[in-house]
Amino acid sequence: MNRWIVGARPRTLPAAVVPVAIGAAAAVGVGPIAWWRVAACLVVSLMLQVGVNYANDYSDGVRGTDDVRVGPVRLVASGLAPAKSVKLAAFGSFGVAAVAGAAIALDTSLWLIAVGAAAIAAGWFYTGGPKPYGYLGLGEVFVFVFFGLVATAGSTYAAVGEITGLSVIVGCAAGSLACALLVINNLRDIPTDREVGKKTLAVRLGDQRTRWFYVMLIAGAFVLVAIAAATDRPLALIGLAAAPLAITPTRAVLGGANAKELIGVLGSTGKLQLGFGVAVTLGLALGG
Repeated sequence: MNRWIVGARPRTLPAAVVPVAIGAAAAVGVGPIAWWRVAACLVVSLMLQVGVNYANDYSDGVRGTDDVRVGPVRLVASGLAPAKSVKLAAFGSFGVAAVAGAAIALDTSLWLIAVGAAAIAAGWFYTGGPKPYGYLGLGEVFVFVFFGLVATAGSTYAAVGEITGLSVIVGCAAGSLACALLVINNLRDIPTDREVGKKTLAVRLGDQRTRWFYVMLIAGAFVLVAIAAATDRPLALIGLAAAPLAITPTRAVLGGANAKELIGVLGSTGKLQLGFGVAVTLGLALGG
């Protein structure tokens, strides 16, 4: 497989697609939908995700954080690509996201430019800069806010020019599952992260509490779907059809899966996120 495709980490891309789909579905019935702006939101979300992946690859690579690694291959640490090229790929991805976001802002509200700038800055300084906040245990906050709440509610706003209570609720659900992916990734890397001084939330919580935190995030997503159904759209309950997909990863996590076993859990969590996104999107759209 092409090294740049590997570096973009395709398996993480559902985290970018799901909130946009859910946000667009939440907009159904609210008003006329500007579908081109929804498509632009998808470009923004995907390019932010790819940009963050390249940025993390670059920053962790030049710091030596990824020199000993259990998970997927990294371009800089493995020597597959020069650090400078990976950095340019990150900025290029962020640039595409910025152009698509600017088009949405010019057609809706210029305050979206500030939101986009904050998202790009957060993506870079997650592991970049002199004091990366991802090394301080704040990565989950970034993922929840930008790949959950902002991506979902922002897509609803782009679609119909309005942020609804429903979009906020389901945005929190999307953010919970996006966080679950990061938590599994960091759970797997606790031993190596601790050695290099990378104090992720998983390192701070410790192995056992991180496992329960993962379960809480998964359960919270489904609770939020039930709240969305009770307060606005009953057919959002279709989202609960994805619950069986949570059985395998949660059993593995609570059963003590570690190291390479958690790579499989990461894949199962991605499938859960995608299945959840499809089911919730269908329920919201049909109920709109």
